Parts: sequence; structure tokens; C-alpha cells
Amino acid sequence: MRVSFERTGGFAGITKKTTVDTATVSPDEAATLLRLVEVADLFRLPEIITSPNPQSDRFQYKLTIEDNGKHHTVTVSEAALPGSLRPLIEWLQTMAQKR
Repeated sequence: MRVSFERTGGFAGITKKTTVDTATVSPDEAATLLRLVEVADLFRLPEIITSPNPQSDRFQYKLTIEDNGKHHTVTVSEAALPGSLRPLIEWLQTMAQKR
């Protein structure tokens, strides 16, 4: 499984990107990614999740998942971030900082 993550926007407008592949990370990191993707139910989320009340200087997240021939991209605004997706976003941000 491979998950590409991109965070854009925010006050400073700094973009963060990373790609995490279960084949190239530690077994513990791979297990964590698999669990977080399952909890987020990423393949069932709509392609775009927006807030009815958009706010300036909020982050925008784009996640692309590839697994066993399946491919899905989700773009979500920080203000509309589902609770089930938050742990995956936070983990991916941590991974982006490490690289």
C-alpha cells in the first residue's frame, strides 16, 4: 500500500508532501499505516470534502491511496476533516517532518 500526502494552505502557505509505502518503511510503521487507513475508511470517502463555511488560512489535505490495483484520491479542507481521518492526517504529517 502506498499513500501520498500533500498539505497546502495555512497562514504561511507552506506545502508539505510525503509518500509512505508499506514496502519501504519499518514493519511497525507499515502496520500503523494499514490500521489508520482502515479506521479512516479512506476508499469510501468522497473525492472532495468541503466545509459549508470556508475559512481563509486553513489547511487543505490531499491523500492518494494505492493498494492492490485500487486507486483513490481524497481532498479535504481542515474545517471539514472527519474525525475518523484526523489520526491518519496527523501521522502522515509526522512522517513528512521526518523526511
